[in-house]
Amino acid sequence: MVKVLILRAPGINCDVETKFAFQSAGAESVDVFHINRLLESSRLLNEYQILCLPGGFSYGDDIGAGKIFASKLSKNLGEIFRSFCDSGKLILGICNGFQVLLKSGLLLSDSKDGSLATLAWNEPPVFTDRWVHLRVCDSSCVFLRGIRELYLPIAHGEGRFVSSGGSDILSILSNTGQLALRYVECENPNGSIANVAGVCDPSGRIFGLMPHPERFLNIFQHPHWTRLIGQKQHDKNDCEYDCDCKGDGFAIFQNAVSYFL
Repeated sequence: MVKVLILRAPGINCDVETKFAFQSAGAESVDVFHINRLLESSRLLNEYQILCLPGGFSYGDDIGAGKIFASKLSKNLGEIFRSFCDSGKLILGICNGFQVLLKSGLLLSDSKDGSLATLAWNEPPVFTDRWVHLRVCDSSCVFLRGIRELYLPIAHGEGRFVSSGGSDILSILSNTGQLALRYVECENPNGSIANVAGVCDPSGRIFGLMPHPERFLNIFQHPHWTRLIGQKQHDKNDCEYDCDCKGDGFAIFQNAVSYFL
């Protein structure tokens, strides 16, 4: 039985869509917990195979996107999260969840000089809401198995992947199979170095990305779905979740659930 826990905090606003995504992909049980419930009883996490940190603006992003949520996790739940993944389970962070994973140190280990990478304000520093083309890199990421490219929506103000290590961090990530997802070069929406849109840990079981896969589960969520339907010659009444009518984001959740089947 594949059970998924979606962890929310004040300001998170994509938990319901993410729950639907995992349910659609075949998860037998999907629960949404407020972080305080897990802080009160961290042993609850042992009942699940997949943990997801969804998108939104946790704690209003008051001192930086995902910073407060990340601090709560690293100080109070860091060890149990690491034990969770070390036991062969999966962690997914989407948009704000990606910010939380990076800033908590759960995704990339800190060096002696501090964080290897973080997500900063977009360049130019404006909130960006659009669709982007993405290229899947050669990595160990469980969530991206069998996927070569994606077309997904983004919606963020602090999604620029940066590192004080410059090109060194890119070499490290590439050599360890952690450089998982990049924006197609001409569509880099936020100025991320090397067009980085998502990274994973060395095991491939912790994955964070800025785009929103839960917002493209079905072809009818595509901005030009009528054209696609015409191309595929499908009838809307006959093809809900038919293989040709799944949106690009669906495969990410399906990969996660299938990993345990």
